[in-house]
Amino acid sequence: MFRWLLLLIIIVPAMEIGILVWAGNLIGPWWVILLIISTGILGAYLAKQQGLETLNRARDNMQMGMTPQDELINGVCILIGAAVLLTPGFITDAIGFTLLLPVTREPIKKGLMKVVRRMMDNGTITVFRK
Repeated sequence: MFRWLLLLIIIVPAMEIGILVWAGNLIGPWWVILLIISTGILGAYLAKQQGLETLNRARDNMQMGMTPQDELINGVCILIGAAVLLTPGFITDAIGFTLLLPVTREPIKKGLMKVVRRMMDNGTITVFRK
């Protein structure tokens, strides 16, 4: 796991720099800066909207006595998507918007649940219950 994370930390920024330089040569540096700023603003708006909506659904579920497990996973996806959108670059923006939009977040959420269940079955993650 650590190797993949290290590889990701090295490769993604290098690719981002290459794409930003390429886009700057193609459309001009000021347009690239404008795109970076506008995706940041749009991402912040979406993160706030989706985050508040998820928080309200979690609150409603808890008031009805239900566990808000779906909302917790949505919240994690929204948090990661918002954090990635703060990083300038087109690859990270695509990942961030994918995690922020409910339509594209749903398949990612299902895959994440499968991974967590598999890790729990293997004993990689231990769940403590009272």
